[in-house]
Amino acid sequence: MSNPNADAKRSELRRRQTEEAREKSFDNILNFRDVGRTINDFLGERRVAEGKIFRSARPDDATMEDRRRLKEEYGIKTVMDLRTVTEHANAAKKRDHDLTIPTILQSNSALSEPIKIPGMNYLEININGKGFERSLLWQLKWWSLLKLIILMAFGYRMEAIHILGSEVMQPKGLIGLGYDSLDHCGPEIAQALRAFSEPSNLPILAHCTQGKDRTGLITSLILFLLHIPDEAISKDYVMSEKELLPEKEERMKEISSIGLTEDFAGCPSDWIQQMDSYLNKNYGGVEKYCESIGLTKGELEDLRTVLSY
Repeated sequence: MSNPNADAKRSELRRRQTEEAREKSFDNILNFRDVGRTINDFLGERRVAEGKIFRSARPDDATMEDRRRLKEEYGIKTVMDLRTVTEHANAAKKRDHDLTIPTILQSNSALSEPIKIPGMNYLEININGKGFERSLLWQLKWWSLLKLIILMAFGYRMEAIHILGSEVMQPKGLIGLGYDSLDHCGPEIAQALRAFSEPSNLPILAHCTQGKDRTGLITSLILFLLHIPDEAISKDYVMSEKELLPEKEERMKEISSIGLTEDFAGCPSDWIQQMDSYLNKNYGGVEKYCESIGLTKGELEDLRTVLSY
């Protein structure tokens, strides 16, 4: 005679294994996962709504099958793109280049399609916007700032960014830049969180280039608001390091081109704990931080309502 409880556990295990296999089988989308499921699996209980918060690396090269699955299997309604203007320009150049190579085009016919998937809402939020850029620029020595301005004026954008990367961003590291993002990207962060509080936008796929740090900042703020333990949030964050290994060589070229070292390809194990501590020390906690950047108590409650299990 079968044990109903044991049968139920086996059924749940099979369901989880099937979902895990499905999520890891995209052709050309790395670092994809359901944040709610990752957290719930780690905690062993359902605390976060599943099928609402998805994250990934850039989906620019998604195949036709990838696109279909995002729409039909996961029901993605909104793609939240957190990249900078420079990243969008570089992505467009790469796509144009790939279109000239027959073998690449033959292996991925979606490259000839519009980059935006029909039927999905696209929300472009440059998380590291003007406030963040100004905060970094003013940390340059005056002669470096002058050189950067001249390079930008003559169209040498990547060379200018290399100065900023090597002289300001690299010394700060990922944790220091996380602090700067909290301090100087308030309007952009508020816009992103507000989108998650609106049920009609969900499910949302949030991504930047790697789907690691800026995407991680937004998802971690959501999880802080849902009172999820730091160790569970950290589990979700550090998963990106392994998930991004298939394109590490390509990422290193991109990272080094803006003056950064291999450290920026990883996930500091204490990144989540440091962000949480910074919020508590400097703002009195995540809720007060969110209110300081313009979110109302009602919006925060709406977010908790739609994203809690």
